[in-house]
Amino acid sequence: MTTIAPCDTKELLTTLLEESKEQLAYFFDTLDLTAIHALFTHLSTSTGTLFLSGVGKSGIVAKKIAATMNASGTKALYLSPLNALHGDIGIVAAQDTILLISKSGESDELLNLCPALRNRGAHLVAVVSQVSSRLAKACDMVVLLPVARELCPFDMVPTTSTIVQLIFGDLLAIALMRLKGFTLEDFRHNHPAGRLGKRLLLTVKDVMISGAGAPLISPAEVLINALPEFSGKKCGCLIVVDEEVKLLGIFTDGDLRRALQKHGAMVLHKTMKELMTPSARFIDPKMLAFDAMKQMEADQKRPITVLPVVDGGKVVGILRMHDIVQSGIS
Repeated sequence: MTTIAPCDTKELLTTLLEESKEQLAYFFDTLDLTAIHALFTHLSTSTGTLFLSGVGKSGIVAKKIAATMNASGTKALYLSPLNALHGDIGIVAAQDTILLISKSGESDELLNLCPALRNRGAHLVAVVSQVSSRLAKACDMVVLLPVARELCPFDMVPTTSTIVQLIFGDLLAIALMRLKGFTLEDFRHNHPAGRLGKRLLLTVKDVMISGAGAPLISPAEVLINALPEFSGKKCGCLIVVDEEVKLLGIFTDGDLRRALQKHGAMVLHKTMKELMTPSARFIDPKMLAFDAMKQMEADQKRPITVLPVVDGGKVVGILRMHDIVQSGIS
């Protein structure tokens, strides 16, 4: 039985990374795009459903490619070769395309599936690393993904071969995505959950503090009377507005410290109009919260932790960096 000689761990990892780079370089240097271009052209005009199938690790890759296709604007389904032979093949129609992924091209499960798929009139595409394989000969089109050897020392465990299959799938999916003019708005609707979904869906309005929670104050109010609002709302600021709730300025923790240094105890009797920072920056409630966060962090030397939210010329709330972080988009 062949064994692996012990060696320094860091040296082993470095060696494997170099080998992986060499094997991927072989793939990129020898890949012929002709067949992939022909497949891309076929899929760009096809009116049928795209199915992907594979066995073992290639089956997992087929599922991932189908998921990427769906997320980027191309409808695709994974077809289990075993279940297909026991009834699921009924979903396949004559105008459909089936990508059969297999490094060796000798998987019996896929080979057994080919006649049944052909009888339904589907277009069969072999995605293999052996051009002379039985699967390649059984299909209408062949995409050859060149693999020199697996990263596995025995050249057996699917490693390099599954990486190049994924590269092929991503290449095809993104090419179709760009061809179809898939937009960020389309992407947003396809990803409603998780951090990615939140970044694309949550707006300033969704996370801002509004109504009675917003620390609004009149410009005529003196600081000593405004302190309960200042500390009670826990926003680190007061938003100064006129009778029509239009933004006049902002008074922050920093403004309070500077005013105390300048005026001492007399600052308590000064008005908000005297103490506020006029021409305060503000933000639109329809802006994405993630974009708002980037805007607030743009100047690392002077980061913004709070922003008035203005809609139609009136203050409708306040956005705190704390609430953006708590929403889970960071």
